[in-house]
Amino acid sequence: MTKQDVINQVSEKTGLDTLTSRSVIESFFSVVKDALTEGEPIYIRTFGSFILKKRAAKLARNISQNTAVRIAAHVIPSFKASRAFTDQVRAQEVTGEKK
Repeated sequence: MTKQDVINQVSEKTGLDTLTSRSVIESFFSVVKDALTEGEPIYIRTFGSFILKKRAAKLARNISQNTAVRIAAHVIPSFKASRAFTDQVRAQEVTGEKK
């Protein structure tokens, strides 16, 4: 599913025109990005959490050149689904086919 598919479904379910739905979806993404950039997590009940995860510094290997590469400590954005969301997905039958 693409962002345009999400916008179309939101338009159908809410009765809003596509431009308004696009604006709402884009604004939501912007708010999430801005909040995480400022270090503030976002918790949405029954959906999940957008959080920052800290990664420690580590030593990695460049196999093609057989050298060690030091990767500095860094922070990455992450999404953790809520239990209700996870349970809902697990309850679905797995078909193995993609649309």
